[in-house]
This record gives sequence, C-alpha cells and structure tokens, in this order.
Amino acid sequence: MADNLDYTIEILKNLVGFDSVSGQATHGIVGYIQDYLEGHGVEVTLSHDADGERANVFATIGPELDGGVVLNGHTDVVPVEGQIWGTDPFQLIRQDERLYGRGSVDMKGFLACVLGSVPLFKAADLKRPIHIAFSYDEETGGLGMPPLLESMAGKPFRPGIVIVGEPTEMNIVTGHKGGAEMRTEITGVEVHSCNPTKGVSAISVAGRLIAKIEEIGARLAAQSNPDTPYDPPYGTFNVGIIEGGAARNATAGWCNFDWEFRPMPGQDSKAIIAEITQYAQNELLPPMKAINPKADIQIITEVNVPSLDDRNAERAAAFVSEITGQNSRSVVAFGTDAGYFSDVGFSTVVCGPGSISRAHAPDEYIEVQELEQGLRFMAGIADRLSR
Repeated sequence: MADNLDYTIEILKNLVGFDSVSGQATHGIVGYIQDYLEGHGVEVTLSHDADGERANVFATIGPELDGGVVLNGHTDVVPVEGQIWGTDPFQLIRQDERLYGRGSVDMKGFLACVLGSVPLFKAADLKRPIHIAFSYDEETGGLGMPPLLESMAGKPFRPGIVIVGEPTEMNIVTGHKGGAEMRTEITGVEVHSCNPTKGVSAISVAGRLIAKIEEIGARLAAQSNPDTPYDPPYGTFNVGIIEGGAARNATAGWCNFDWEFRPMPGQDSKAIIAEITQYAQNELLPPMKAINPKADIQIITEVNVPSLDDRNAERAAAFVSEITGQNSRSVVAFGTDAGYFSDVGFSTVVCGPGSISRAHAPDEYIEVQELEQGLRFMAGIADRLSR
C-alpha cells in the first residue's frame, strides 16, 4: 500500500499541475491521462465538444461485456482568481499529512486513486469490467456529459453501475439537488444622468429582477418540508456575477448577471424559471420599450443539471456498501454529474474521498489518509469484480 500511495501522490502532483479550469482546452490534462492509460495497455476513447478543444476520457479494463462499474470523475477545476493562497494552487504541496492544490479534493484526488490503481485493475482476474469515465466542465454544469453518454451508448456493452467519486468522506450519497445555470442580459438606453427618465438603466432593471428572484426564493424557503434530509430543505437561488454600465453620470446601457437555481429533486425548475421570465416580460419590459423599443431582457438557460434521486440508486449503493461496510444513505446540496447517469437508467451513487467543505476554497487540500481510503476502495472494487 505504501508504494502505491507514493505512486498515487505522484500522479496527483501531475494532475494538479495542469491549470484545467472549466471552459479551457483540455489537451494537456487529457493528453497526460491518455498517455498514462495507453502506457498501461488500456485503449482510450475520447469524446469532444463541438470545437474539438475539450474532451472526455472513456476506457475499459477487463472483459468487454455488460455489467461492471463506471468510475466517474471530472478533470476541470474552478478558478483561483480573487483567492488568497498560501501556496501555488497549481503545484501540489505537502505539509505534514495534507496535500494542497487546486482540485486536490475536488476531484483530482479521486482521479489519482483511479489511475494509481490501474496496475492493480490490470493484474486482477476481473469477471466484470471496470470503466473509467472522466468528463470535462462538470463545474459549469456538466457540459461534457452529453457527448460522454453518447459515446458510451455507442459501445457494444452497457455498464452496470456508476460511482461518481466526488468528495463525500466516503459516505454513500443517493440524492442531490439539480442546478439550472442561468444568464440574464439586459439592454438599456444610455442617456446623460442629468435626466435619467429619458433613458433606461439596465442596472436598475437588473436590481428589480434580482429582487423578484429573491422574493421567489423566500417563498420557497417558507414552503420547505421539515422532514426532508436536504440542507437547506428547499430550492435555492444565487446571483454570482453582475456587471454593467459605463459611467456614473450615464444610465447603464447594459447589465448582465449570472445566477443559478438549485431545485429539490422532483421540483419543477422550468416552471419556476418561467415565473421569473414572465415577470420580466410582462412587468419590466413594457415600460422599458415605451422609452425605446430596442430595450430588451433576455433570460438564458445555459445548462440544466439534473438532480439525483434514489430511484436508480439501490443496486449501486448495495455494491458500495459491500465494499466499504457503510450502510447509511445520505443526500447533499451540491450537484454532480450523477444525475446525468441516473437519468439514462444507470444505477448511480456518489462516493469518494475527502470533504466537500474544502472544495472551491483557497488552500484546498486532501489528506494523505483520505487518499489511502480511496485506494482501499479501488482495491475493494477490483476484488469484488474478480469473484
């Protein structure tokens, strides 16, 4: 185990060294993973975005037949701009039993455990296959999942269960909220601020629309179900980015803001977003166009990440329980790619080393003993599939 741990930490060091922020080309990190797998005699299939700049990785170890386990993780990380780090975020730094670096826990630590276990997987007498499925741009809504699922559907075999290795402290997660990733673009009318009534301030319109979003958010909170295991026990909104205007002495000719809605499983996110859109079109837009017909409000759903519920989870959960001894089932508020797999019928759970509390934060880290947990998990999967 000690040799394999050192080997896995070296792989993690290489993975963290790639500045694989969402939305960027993945040639570097995907090329490294592809070369590594092919160096171990594992055939790799890549599925790309429309521009061919970002790619998912899919590979199979063991017999190419139905069943087996998909080990899923994402190669992208969130940005570090605006964060104050004590170390270089794209250099893995070990301090005592902590390994610092962007993506170390979310979720290159899991990727390293998978890759570090490839020699073990190859040596095992697998009766059912182990599939490796690494996706791009999970952090911005699972943009890599549609081409990954399409690529998987073209294989002559269908995997049995999916384990998404997001950091859950090795707890078995069978449900999480969804995520509608939204953008609003408002076109106002610029005039001199000495008489702002002749123009349309796109920033003021944005403020009213954001207030409506918060009003609906408060209504959902008031209607929460106290018996649900989710925390918070209701769908939530967040406005994360806002920008607009050109000068303090002119009405803002434009304003854009990025926001999200995280619905509960089973909650109709489209209906709630439609309510916001109707408010914009029926209440805000007419007086804007009365001043200038070019004024406009566009509310854009960039991606709608499916929630994960437990309708398909039990077979995967039972498999993980057999390996880890963990029999409890839990839910989380953060989103993953698991909902995509579940929605096309794969029995899917989320289970991986490390804590989500360190994800996206400055000085992100994973503990050495958490990597050891991940490696024991990989060994257990290989053993179970060899029976």
